[in-house]
Amino acid sequence: MPQANLFSINVSQKKGVKKTPVRSVLVVKGEGFSGDAHSGYGHRQVSLLSLASIKKMQQKGAKVGPGDFAENLTVQGMDVAVLPIGEQLRLGDEVLLEVTQIGKECHDRCEIYKQVGDCVMPREGIFAKVVRGGKINRGDSIFLVQEE
Repeated sequence: MPQANLFSINVSQKKGVKKTPVRSVLVVKGEGFSGDAHSGYGHRQVSLLSLASIKKMQQKGAKVGPGDFAENLTVQGMDVAVLPIGEQLRLGDEVLLEVTQIGKECHDRCEIYKQVGDCVMPREGIFAKVVRGGKINRGDSIFLVQEE
């Protein structure tokens, strides 16, 4: 399997808008991404979506890219939708996340759904809490933490 990496790191200062890709971000233990509107103390501190999920929507005709689903991390080379709750992920050299939720309820049809009649985030997006913080950069590796 090719090495998985952080294809895009995305933040927004307001909820309900697309996130903007950034080069790096400080990840705060128990909160999420520094400066991101979705950061907080709940179980949905960081959201992740696979690049393959975005490409699936592009093939359906949606004009979308990283951050357009309001995901914090766009992951290349790993299908995050199949990870079980409790799975831990190491990002770069320092950051440790724990998967807390698979998918989400879509309360209102988003602009993507209105474009093509579907949206992958409610099914394929996942959420995690920050177990150990640190700085991450676009292109950093992402690994499953294997218990020994």
